[in-house]
Amino acid sequence: MTLRSANHRITVPQLWLAGLLILLMAVPATSRADEAEAAKVNYIPQIHGALRTRYEMDIDAKSSRFQVRNARVTLAGQVAPSIDYFVQTDLCDRGKMKILDAWGRIGITRGLAFQAGQFRLPFGTDCFRGPANYVFANRSFIGKQMCNVRGVGAKLAYTLPLAQGQSLSLEGGAFNPTAMADHEVWVKELSYAAKVAYSIDNVKIATGMQSITPDSVRTNLWGASVTWTPGRWTLEGEYMHKHYTRKAHRAAQGWVVWADYALPVKAGVFNRASFQARWDGMTPHSDARRDSDGLLSTTHQARNRITAGATLTYAYKAVRCDIRLDYEKYFYHSGATVAAGDGDKICAEMVIRF
Repeated sequence: MTLRSANHRITVPQLWLAGLLILLMAVPATSRADEAEAAKVNYIPQIHGALRTRYEMDIDAKSSRFQVRNARVTLAGQVAPSIDYFVQTDLCDRGKMKILDAWGRIGITRGLAFQAGQFRLPFGTDCFRGPANYVFANRSFIGKQMCNVRGVGAKLAYTLPLAQGQSLSLEGGAFNPTAMADHEVWVKELSYAAKVAYSIDNVKIATGMQSITPDSVRTNLWGASVTWTPGRWTLEGEYMHKHYTRKAHRAAQGWVVWADYALPVKAGVFNRASFQARWDGMTPHSDARRDSDGLLSTTHQARNRITAGATLTYAYKAVRCDIRLDYEKYFYHSGATVAAGDGDKICAEMVIRF
């Protein structure tokens, strides 16, 4: 989308950046009150981490493996009352090291913040859970295949003041369409994402959109979720629709519905037990990257899955240890070829958060 003036065209990214500069210029000058607040800031960085080790057995293929699935370390802190930063690295993601997040954030006015760097695009619900707070050993299909997108860019986030027990937040940003590992490429089109979340008491409703171009085909996603936490229960459902422009691939659908029930226990050092059940699925899906023949092929075939699991937890303040056991039952269309690791499996894992 472009607007024409007498001498040149004004593009959407230019309008977005102009609005951002106006907002940043509106930040009030430092006062004595600000200096007093700055004196209260703890400038010592906070270091946290999550270690996730596991054993998996593929029942259909009669094979198994051990993994260090994640060894994440985070560094976070403040440099002023309204300026903070966050860096997250996975030192061992199945044997590989990855820089996941690196961003800074400035509070512009009360409830309004500007964030820039590398981070997850503001879209989706299940995909925002990290190894330290996963409910199941393996992520849902929409959280792993359909909407697992981090990018380099900037966003604005605004939380509206509402009545007690309610909150409404809005986020929106623009990002490079290229991979996180490549920040050198100049591009003509950007990726965009936006999310709205409303909470009232123990119910949270979220919706949003994402428009990205992994290759030369733009994909547009829309999704919505509902999370309900009555007492010891957590219930959640999420749906996503993915459209491929130029009819490059048939539109994909994805969904997940899950429940978790937790209760306090005394079992040695463990003080909490929980039981989980999930149903998720997806129609034929493409990651929108062309193959060697220049075609957009299906990278994830249609499937459904039922997961049942139990978790034993030790939790004390900021530290936690989960011992989790999951069983996954997969359902494919007749005649489908199932790769090793994509069939029925049992997964046992230990997660330590500090």
